[in-house]
Amino acid sequence: MSNQTLNVFMPVAIMMVIAALLFGGALLAAYLLSPSKPGGNKDLPYECGEEPVGSAWSMFNVRFYVVGLIFIIFDVESVLMFPVAAIFKKMNELGNGTYILIIFLSFISVLLEGIAYCWKKGDLDWVKSFSRTTKTK
Repeated sequence: MSNQTLNVFMPVAIMMVIAALLFGGALLAAYLLSPSKPGGNKDLPYECGEEPVGSAWSMFNVRFYVVGLIFIIFDVESVLMFPVAAIFKKMNELGNGTYILIIFLSFISVLLEGIAYCWKKGDLDWVKSFSRTTKTK
C-alpha cells in the first residue's frame, strides 16, 4: 500500500480511536462516580414509576412478538432494496444491468417465499384459529 492510500484511511482511524476513548472514559467515569448501595428499592422491578402489582410471570399473547419480528424482518429487507434501485440505471449503463436484475429478482423471490411461508403457517393472522381433529376407529 502506498502512503497516499494510508492517508485516506487516517481520519477513519482517528475517529475510531476517539470513539473508543470516549466509550472507555464513559464506562470508567460511571464506575468511579456511581454509588454502590445494593438493596432496598434497587431490587424492585421498575414499572414506569409505579409500584409493581401482581407477578411478573403473567401470561400474555405471544402474537405481539411474532407479528413484530415478521414486520422487522420484512421492513429491513425492503430497506435493503433501495440502494440497488438507486444504482440500477448506472449499472445498466455499465453493462451489469442483467446481473443486478437477476440478483434483485432472486432477493425479491426470497422475500415472497418468506411471506408465503408466514401466510401459510398463519402467522399473519392476528387471531389464530386452531382446529382439533379427532380420530375415530
